[in-house]
Amino acid sequence: MTSPAAPIGLPALEARLRQDLDYLELPAKAWVPRRQAEGVPVVDVVIIGAGMSGLAIAASLRLLGIDNIRVLDRAPAGQEGPWVTFARMETLRSPKGLAGPALGLPSLTFRAWFEAQHGTAAWEALGKIPRGQWMDYLGWYRRVMAVPVENGIAVSLLRPRTDELVGVETSAGEILARRAVLASGRDGMGGPFVPEIARGIDRRFWAHTRDEIDFAALRGRRVGVVGAGASAMDNAATALEAGAVSLELFVRRAALPRVNKFTGIGSPGVVHGFAALPDDWKWRFLHHVLGAQTPPPRDSTLRVSRHPGARLHLSSPILGLAERDRALRVETPKGAFELDFLIFGTGFGVDATLRPELRLVAPQIRRWGDRFTPRPGQEQAELAASPDLASDLSFQERVPGACPALARIHCFTYPATLSHGKLTGDIPAVSAGARRLALAITRDFFVADREAHFATLEAFATPELQGDEWPAERIV
Repeated sequence: MTSPAAPIGLPALEARLRQDLDYLELPAKAWVPRRQAEGVPVVDVVIIGAGMSGLAIAASLRLLGIDNIRVLDRAPAGQEGPWVTFARMETLRSPKGLAGPALGLPSLTFRAWFEAQHGTAAWEALGKIPRGQWMDYLGWYRRVMAVPVENGIAVSLLRPRTDELVGVETSAGEILARRAVLASGRDGMGGPFVPEIARGIDRRFWAHTRDEIDFAALRGRRVGVVGAGASAMDNAATALEAGAVSLELFVRRAALPRVNKFTGIGSPGVVHGFAALPDDWKWRFLHHVLGAQTPPPRDSTLRVSRHPGARLHLSSPILGLAERDRALRVETPKGAFELDFLIFGTGFGVDATLRPELRLVAPQIRRWGDRFTPRPGQEQAELAASPDLASDLSFQERVPGACPALARIHCFTYPATLSHGKLTGDIPAVSAGARRLALAITRDFFVADREAHFATLEAFATPELQGDEWPAERIV
């Protein structure tokens, strides 16, 4: 039996990572010709979002020799993505050993980072990864992979142009880019979904799990949560831990889902083969998964149920909401409840028209529902609203020729799942997704710049032979 290894420290791990990259001759030398337009330098790729996905995409591009990139995030440094903002689980849901965004580099995995600091015995004792620790790892990843993140910069508009560029308008000025990549998270192609029934209710009475919520203000309050997914459970637990006097969890289904379907068939075949499925099969797979729903994690559910003030209401959709006597009256098929605050754990809608930065292109984006008719009984609004993406994860035109610039905007957000599988945000396959996108951009840039590369080929004149390899008297 191998004895547990002591921590080697991050400096030693980082030296090992540099050696690994050196062995592989990575990153590749920069090779993409620089461009200018309107007197300003053109950026090759602008990545919108510096969470896990944005970091993995940027690192993949840099390894392939595309280093003229900018990675923008509106959040302050250390707050990119959901991990220390609106994610409220205690630990990640994914198994700790997944390689995540490591891009095939063992020294870049979370496990290597963790063991370098705590040793192998601590790794074996670790259950699941605390979410704050995952954020710390991503900060280290950003540093060692030299990802050029610019924090505090919000993207306000993607402007299609006719010169094979995209205008990216930001709070710091406009950027001209050859490609723009949306790595803007779960709501990057829409927004939080809230039932219409809540629209007339004062916002002091309710929030969505995506919102900033003052949980300390819920101490001693009667709180309700709508939904049975992971975020619903996490927010219910957070409210109870903050001192809510009672928690009513309203679920429209007759039972909580218990089986995580997609996890059961996880394999390299799914990761690399899903995009090659016929459309009908793609739809069938995801329709089945959505119909079964993903269960909340066992740990998250136990985190709620251990509180005596928590009650689970099954077969209880919300039928009515009304403000009454400085409280909220919630009507369900099983009765009415008086609450002080209600949290909607109802997920996210797919609707590009809700994104102000996409307002010029959203009406032109082709959705699955624009061209595909599912089998009877397999209709699904969420799938129909999904963007119908090309092989390089770029948008396609609803009307051919109406907006060619869509081919230069890539969607690396959750709604890409129907076209490409679960590669665009979840930990298990994010490296495969990032590499798929980076390789596609690499291919397209070379093809687009073929004249420049051919000119370089013609001009290359460094001799291999120096002329002195053969004695002159033996040359006949």
